[in-house]
Formats: sequence, structure tokens, C-alpha cells
Amino acid sequence: MPRIIVSMLGAAILSSVTASVPSVRNAEGAQGAQGIATAAPAASSVTPPDFSGVYYPVQAGRGGGAGGARAGAPPAEARSGGPPPRPTSSAPLSDGSQGRAPNAPALRPEYMAKWEIIRKSRIAGSYEFDNNAKCLPPGMPAMMNMAYGMEVMQTKDKITFFSELNDALRRVYLDGRQPTQKILDDPTYAGYSTGHWEGDTLVVDTVALHPNSFIEGFSPHSDAMTVKERIRFVGPGVLEDRITVTDPKALTMPWETVRTYRKAMPGNDQLREFACAEGLATAK
Repeated sequence: MPRIIVSMLGAAILSSVTASVPSVRNAEGAQGAQGIATAAPAASSVTPPDFSGVYYPVQAGRGGGAGGARAGAPPAEARSGGPPPRPTSSAPLSDGSQGRAPNAPALRPEYMAKWEIIRKSRIAGSYEFDNNAKCLPPGMPAMMNMAYGMEVMQTKDKITFFSELNDALRRVYLDGRQPTQKILDDPTYAGYSTGHWEGDTLVVDTVALHPNSFIEGFSPHSDAMTVKERIRFVGPGVLEDRITVTDPKALTMPWETVRTYRKAMPGNDQLREFACAEGLATAK
């Protein structure tokens, strides 16, 4: 009888000690008492936002861009009864005749010389370096200006951005694929884009970009240029694209810009065909 009592008492103590031992996570991430592996709990997943829809660029001062005034609001001087403000400077013009913008990509001397050649050509009225006049795609990251609007088509494994301008499009693959050497050796205007979700933000890396395209305006780049984007909603129906361009050959530092778009309401959410080829005969 004493042996039975001692045995029962020992079992109770052992059970109490075992219950008090904290769970230990093993190398595979499973949990169990005293390090004994058990089935791992299902990881919680966050449903990414749906970017699908038609969007138009938000411009400062035209209805709600960052720092923009309310659309249609008169200048402060006019509201106070003072003299009208000076006209807004038009520099830099698209032909470069009034120089480069202070926030333009910082080009290295070799590429600044290329920009100067293009500038002189455009000032002379030549279309030699005008990709739009040749019906060529705007290229990345210039494509994301989306001056005429864009449509976003989203599935689980791919997001497609379609621009009305020149009917240009780009695809962002979300299924884990990576560019092959064959793809890297055959650059395109849109490049090759892969992405993944970080919470509610789409992070996109673009490589294999055609060197005949431009960073913005007509700032040239090299075959080493890459583009990183962070795309997210910053308000109801307002999409933001934070763009960082890196090019160790052409730029002295990475170039950053932000593009903002507003989702179109029903009735204004249809892009039209851009029949660029019809105007090729007049391009010289």
C-alpha cells in the first residue's frame, strides 16, 4: 500500500512539472511540450488589396494632389483683391530649350552629353529622338506617368498595367518566377517586372530595360538601369507609386519620384484605342 501511494504521488508531481514546462519551438517552427514536435499552426494570411480599375493621374493643384490646391480655387492674390500673380514659368520645356528641371535625374557626364545632343535635336524640330512620334512605347519608368490614364487588371499571380498612350502595357508577375538569361539578353521598353506583397503594399522590381527608352522626359539611361516601385492605396480610390531608379553607369545617385492616381468613377472608366500608327506618315 505505501508503494502505491508513493507511486501515485510521484506520477502527480511529474504531471505537474510537465504541465508547467513552457512550449519550445523546434527548428521547423512546430511547438510541443519539452521540445516535442507537433503540427505547426496554420500561418495567418493577409488578403492583398485589389488595384483593379481605371485610373487617371492626380496633378498638384488640379483636385487633390499632394500639396495641390482645391481645383478651381483662385490664387490667393486674386482672393485678397491684390494684383494678379505672375504667370507660371513654363521651363523646362519638353524640348529642353530652357534647361533641366532641378529634380531631374542626376546624369553622369557621358550621359549628360547624350542629353545635350538630344536637346539640340529636339530644339531644331527633329523627331529623331522622339519615341512617341515613332509610336514606340514610353518605356519604364516614364510609362507610369499615365498621362491618358491606365487600367489595372489583377489576378492572384499577375498584375497588368495598360496605358492608353500608345496602347502600352506591362505585366508584374507575382508567382515567384524570375527572369531567365534569355530575357535579360533581350531588353524591352517595359522591362521584366516581378513583385510581391508586403502587407498592403505591392513591391515591384523591373530589369531588362531597353537602353533606347528614357528615365523621364528624354534623360537617357544605360543597360544597367533597374526600377523599384512600392505601390499602395493612400486613400479611398487613390493609388500611389513610389519609384526609385538605379543606374550606376548613367546616374550619380538613385532618382526617386512619386506618381499618384485616382480611380475613375463609372461612366468615365473606359480607355480608348490609341491608333498611333495612323500618324506615322507625318512624323519626320
